[in-house]
Amino acid sequence: MEKLLDEKQLAQFLQMVDEAEHIVICAHVNPDGDAIGSSLALKHWLVRRGKDAQVVVPNIFPDFLQWMPDAQSIHVYFNHEEKVRPVLQAADLFIIADMNEPGRLREMEADFLALDVPRIMIDHHLNPSDFCQLIISHPEMCATCEVLCHLMWQLGEAERLTLEEATCLYTGMMCDTGAFTYASGRAVIYECISMLLSRGIDKDRIYRRVFYTASLARLRLQGYMLYVKLRVIRERHTSIMTLNSEERKRFKIKNGDTEGLVNMPLVIHKMRLSIFLTEDTEQPGLVKVSLRSVDNFPCNKMAAEFFEGGGHLNASGGRVHGTMEDALRVVDRAIEAYAKWLS
Repeated sequence: MEKLLDEKQLAQFLQMVDEAEHIVICAHVNPDGDAIGSSLALKHWLVRRGKDAQVVVPNIFPDFLQWMPDAQSIHVYFNHEEKVRPVLQAADLFIIADMNEPGRLREMEADFLALDVPRIMIDHHLNPSDFCQLIISHPEMCATCEVLCHLMWQLGEAERLTLEEATCLYTGMMCDTGAFTYASGRAVIYECISMLLSRGIDKDRIYRRVFYTASLARLRLQGYMLYVKLRVIRERHTSIMTLNSEERKRFKIKNGDTEGLVNMPLVIHKMRLSIFLTEDTEQPGLVKVSLRSVDNFPCNKMAAEFFEGGGHLNASGGRVHGTMEDALRVVDRAIEAYAKWLS
């Protein structure tokens, strides 16, 4: 295990937490398993320290994460602004989990930045913005939940982690590594897993809940997407799938049903890049973009350059304002701009 903070930083972290009474944990838009896992793990730990802790996310999160301990208490900002603003305004400390810059709060950003409240960032994304008083950022780590594992160990909490805290931390690490199939080659990751197993987690049950729990609609959607919607550009070793609002209605898609679809085409021989476009159900006129790759193709650079997004080397996301046709034109430009990586 690794010490992340020097003595001065550790004292600053503990002082900021100890002096606060009402702590709000914020994660990025379209929160994934690592965002929800790290946020809930922090909430459980803070409540155990006697704090009033709340989790606020910009928009809804996948249904396959709803089982996580205390997930039902998470405040969703989008479409609930009047209810959530008082939660933000009551905070005397913000902890930013799994997010490196305030723009990733999207519609919640203005309300967040308007508040003169101390902030701590705990994250693993590249290039953290300087908008927090204390930044705990480790891009070499596989997930923000891994960062928290090391931090809990440094705080002497390894033997005191509750089953709920350990479950949240493992879920986040598992989700951000595709069940430890990528970005998971560092030996210390498995020290973290060992620590969490010692706290009683059922890793097989967690895996089944996240990756092997599906509705009939989800299974039918997968078949439709792979048989009807999958387009392969062989000379660029790239695949593209699209899902529009009419198709979402036809298949009765619920939040989270599309999770993992973008990874499937990467099993095709010599495939290097998979792109998945879906019309946003919450914001008409917005197309969400998911990028997945193998080897050294830089999804994060493509996402930042063409899709107002970012993320990791092999897994990133973004968006395009406009129609699906607009988004496909941007995708075509992006593929040609990165042709040397894909040929």
